[in-house]
Amino acid sequence: MNARRYQLRKDALAIIARGHPWIFRDQLSTAATVFRDGQWLRLVGGDNAVVGHGLYEADGAIAIRVLRRGSAPPDAAWLRATIAAAVAKRSQLAEHTTGLRLLNGESDGVPAVVADRFGDTIIVASYSAGADALARYTALYFASVPSAIVGPARNVVVRPARRRHADALPARTIRGAPPDIATFREDDLDFAVDLVAGHKTGAYLDLRGLRRAVAAASLAGARVLNLFSYTGMVGRAAEAAGAAEIVEVDQSARALAFAAEHHAGDRARHRYVEADAFGYLAALDPAETFDLIIVDPPAMTSRIDQVPGVLAAYRKLYAAAKARVKPGGAIIAVCCTSRVERVAFRRTVGSALGGALALESELSPEIDHPVGFPQADYLKIMVWRAGR
Repeated sequence: MNARRYQLRKDALAIIARGHPWIFRDQLSTAATVFRDGQWLRLVGGDNAVVGHGLYEADGAIAIRVLRRGSAPPDAAWLRATIAAAVAKRSQLAEHTTGLRLLNGESDGVPAVVADRFGDTIIVASYSAGADALARYTALYFASVPSAIVGPARNVVVRPARRRHADALPARTIRGAPPDIATFREDDLDFAVDLVAGHKTGAYLDLRGLRRAVAAASLAGARVLNLFSYTGMVGRAAEAAGAAEIVEVDQSARALAFAAEHHAGDRARHRYVEADAFGYLAALDPAETFDLIIVDPPAMTSRIDQVPGVLAAYRKLYAAAKARVKPGGAIIAVCCTSRVERVAFRRTVGSALGGALALESELSPEIDHPVGFPQADYLKIMVWRAGR
């Protein structure tokens, strides 16, 4: 590793001391402007002692992603050990599903790299151009270390990060011949994953807790409204719980078609609506109500200055949903925007519901999506129950 020396300012040194994995651009000196995107850095303090190593990022608010703290360099042996330690923590989860996140970026000690297993296919992706090399090494690791947790790993693919000012580099197959559609089993349910056009690595494994909660709910004969339904995985869980009718609403015709083909065990129980969720709620007949409404909008922003607008959209959305819940019914509120803090989301939803529904429970993050630092607490799932 050809690491360049970089002396940190006091505020950046404090970040290293706290164990936070990011150094922000406004905490850098002008000396950092000479570094190229993806440059490996040897981070030193005022006494020239090495305090850690990091990856430089040329664009965006995050300027340095910390690779390893202390004087020891982040070599291949360290990376293999870090990945192996992360995978070992998934052993209990692997007994219940063949769809799991094997590596979760900074929270597992490998910045900007995630690895998801869907049956016998593993997708490794980086979300920073500077971490593409780490992603390639991680993919090679998974291709060579099959286990009960990793699975047979017949297919391993690495996806480089999207570029801000250039086209993304093409995905690279490290092993096998990955299918267009992968499958995995979660408890007693089978799910399909669109590896060609699916969001993220193909499916939202972090919503496992939501799917399990819905599958375990008392929904015999119930009507369920699944807003922002995407490929219908949560709708499939509602069907397993006995729901008589599941209305799946999404703006993507492709996602709805995928849902109908792969996630409808009993097609007669599902109705697919291509529509904007806000408009759909506003146009509903006032008499139409549901036993369960699931509200899982996409991330609306990554910028702090846009958070007030996002919260205003949430208030509008949940105020409209409130009028559609039957007595004793529930709304499951989901937020996947890291900029919206948990307390703010809870307060906003509660205010929009106006006391008509009470907070019943909050789901904890899944074990394969550990929260290693404050910004990693992006996913909030809350169940609100109406009185009878």
